[in-house]
Amino acid sequence: MNDDLAAFSARIDRTNELLQRMLAEVAKTPSTHAIFVDAGYLYAAAGRLVAGTEDRRAFDLDAEGLIEALIDRARTIFADSRLLRVYWYDGARRRIHTAEQQSIAELPDVKVRLGNLNANNQQKGVDSLIRTDLESLARHRAISDAALLGGDEDLVSAVEAAQGYGARVHLWGIEAPEGRNQAEPLLWEVDSQRTFDLDFFKPYVARRTAPAYEAGASRPTREDVRFVGAQIAAKWLAARGRESLVELLPGHPYLPGSVDQDLLVEAEGLLQYSLRGQADLRRALRDGFWEHLQTQY
Repeated sequence: MNDDLAAFSARIDRTNELLQRMLAEVAKTPSTHAIFVDAGYLYAAAGRLVAGTEDRRAFDLDAEGLIEALIDRARTIFADSRLLRVYWYDGARRRIHTAEQQSIAELPDVKVRLGNLNANNQQKGVDSLIRTDLESLARHRAISDAALLGGDEDLVSAVEAAQGYGARVHLWGIEAPEGRNQAEPLLWEVDSQRTFDLDFFKPYVARRTAPAYEAGASRPTREDVRFVGAQIAAKWLAARGRESLVELLPGHPYLPGSVDQDLLVEAEGLLQYSLRGQADLRRALRDGFWEHLQTQY
């Protein structure tokens, strides 16, 4: 009997020793954080704050510099934690990376996740991507803290999902010139809130200047402009596909504002001539654009 008790006691001692080793290893393992960036919110709010506009085409964003600044700020806030990576969520036609998104994806410690972008330049599916990643990382204990740069109320479910697995979610926001640019229900659910001001974003956002066209450039003919419109339509169709064409056709002869603006900017670049205030040439441009699309339907 005494031998059995001694053996049992020895097993308990070995078990306790193993538990102590495990606890010591856990104590040495640093906590981990990740940064989740809703690029739609970022461009809109930072553009409004620094450049006075939410139109991405009106300003340049130094994404690499800004991401480094966010990583540095997280390093200060989560002093005893290591970075897992930065998740960058954006929209793209048919989920095909733009050149800018590709350059961001190539940055170290950055993962670009793309939702769709419809004909009106509205993001679709981005919130669900954020929820999927937040929930998965929290469930697998890959992160202990999540810094979420966003403002949409639809992100509430993502926050709740991550918190349900024990992760803490910290909402980062961008100073609003007027009012508030983050949904109140989102503010209520997170574990902490932090707002970055104009001085933080100013080095990374610059308003674009209007393109300088050569003084005295000859005025293109209507046929020249019509041909350019058809060229741009062919490029547009190749990039977006017939599904987008079907969405666009019911609006004929009118184009959505975003498409019309893109058409104008690209045509001016090809022609090296400003079409602002040139109503007849603008009509010829749209005519050429529509004529090509209708031949493809």
